[in-house]
Amino acid sequence: MIVKTDTTGAADTALSLYLADEASTEELGKLLAMASSQSTADNEVGPTLGGRLFLSGDLGAGKTTLSRGIVRAYGHHGAVKSPTYTLVEPYELVNGNIYHFDLYRLSEPEEVEFLGVEDYFSPRNLCIIEWAEKGAGFLPRPDLRVTLSIEGEGRRATLGADTKRGHEITQNLLGLCQNRQFGTP
Repeated sequence: MIVKTDTTGAADTALSLYLADEASTEELGKLLAMASSQSTADNEVGPTLGGRLFLSGDLGAGKTTLSRGIVRAYGHHGAVKSPTYTLVEPYELVNGNIYHFDLYRLSEPEEVEFLGVEDYFSPRNLCIIEWAEKGAGFLPRPDLRVTLSIEGEGRRATLGADTKRGHEITQNLLGLCQNRQFGTP
């Protein structure tokens, strides 16, 4: 694993990881779930969700694979498919909901309003949005941006924090990644 960080400000953290294969991409998703888990009160079952992750990258770059790792790490046992045609796939879990969006098919950013996205962005929900750039101006600010790009036989994941919450997730992820091997660039 190659990690490059740039911490020029409290909310500016960039992390770059080389992912050797599909399994590494799904593993990063699992680590992102762990890093984004929030503590809960003693009477709750486990960590709550919460946050906004924007995923970008070309077709086939691994956005859905990364999402699958996140959703499964939070306890979903069924299929995790790309919401390309449904636009959003909901996953109702004990500690909150995950909403996995794919905005690839939108022709105008204004179409996001017809999805009723404001209803999805509660602090207890985790929203994963593929092709978020297609909804520019109609989506709330992300906590974390993840860009996946093809690099050699693998992928490069570049993560950038946009909020204090995103910075916390990135810092947690750094700690989780220290003893992991994703591959070599």
